[in-house]
Amino acid sequence: MLHISDDRVLFAFSKDLEPIAHVRPGETVTITTKDCFSNQLQTPEDSFDNLDWDATNPATGPIFIEGAHPGDVLKVRIDAIELAHQMAACTGRGEGVCGDLFPQDGMSSMLAPIIDGKLHFDDKLALDLKPMIGVIGVAPEGAPINCGTPGHHGGNMDDTMIGEGATLYLPVATEGALFACGDLHAVMGDGEIGVSGAEIAATVTLTFDVLTDRTVEDPVLENDRSFSTIASAPTMDEAADMAVHAMVDILRDRTGLPLDRLIMLLSLTGDVQVCQMVDPLRTMRFVVPKRVLRTYGFTW
Repeated sequence: MLHISDDRVLFAFSKDLEPIAHVRPGETVTITTKDCFSNQLQTPEDSFDNLDWDATNPATGPIFIEGAHPGDVLKVRIDAIELAHQMAACTGRGEGVCGDLFPQDGMSSMLAPIIDGKLHFDDKLALDLKPMIGVIGVAPEGAPINCGTPGHHGGNMDDTMIGEGATLYLPVATEGALFACGDLHAVMGDGEIGVSGAEIAATVTLTFDVLTDRTVEDPVLENDRSFSTIASAPTMDEAADMAVHAMVDILRDRTGLPLDRLIMLLSLTGDVQVCQMVDPLRTMRFVVPKRVLRTYGFTW
């Protein structure tokens, strides 16, 4: 199995970058990632005052996927996530939803260990882990997009459902797709309201494939329980509208239901959910249970 180290990372998804590895469709690889601070916060003495902000949100890549051409769909199955043994988190003035509550400028941070499958927040609370990938995507067709920004290409979606056992579908916009991922979290609440999750380095195991029989404009995600569409936009309202419309577009020709009945079904069974509300664009998802879709013969 090919292992791709974090020796080379990118800070913006771009079609002009040289790939660090080539992967064939059907191939499984392991990828080591740095945390969103490029592993700069390792001890209590490490301070935001000395942080290199130009080295935040690194993603390991880009990885050239053989046979991926513009208009195709890159299928990425997340087989496993192995976390490092310590996480970092931060918040502060002007950051996240609660940034207005801090009276002074500056950032505060904390470190916490991962022990026996738990995140030990303090001496009172140990949290169950829910590993997920915050930044994951492909190169856009146009100008480079910073790893801190989500979009049609994927990027910093911070979707808590992008974890073990899930499969992500991304629109290919350039030859080889030029895939990259990073910014993993040991656990994070939907919304990421404080501007960080449990930021952590990790090794992920992914299996790639290239689909030529369908198209997507925005990322699509499935797991054993649900099927969801993901969209990012300047406001949560816009992103939610985009995610819902994307779901309708996918299902209207695959369920046999008239449009009005389909929309009523989605209104009864689908959930609009927040992925993140702290990045330059907001990200929302629309989630529909697979048991509902299977009733109408939906396949993807």
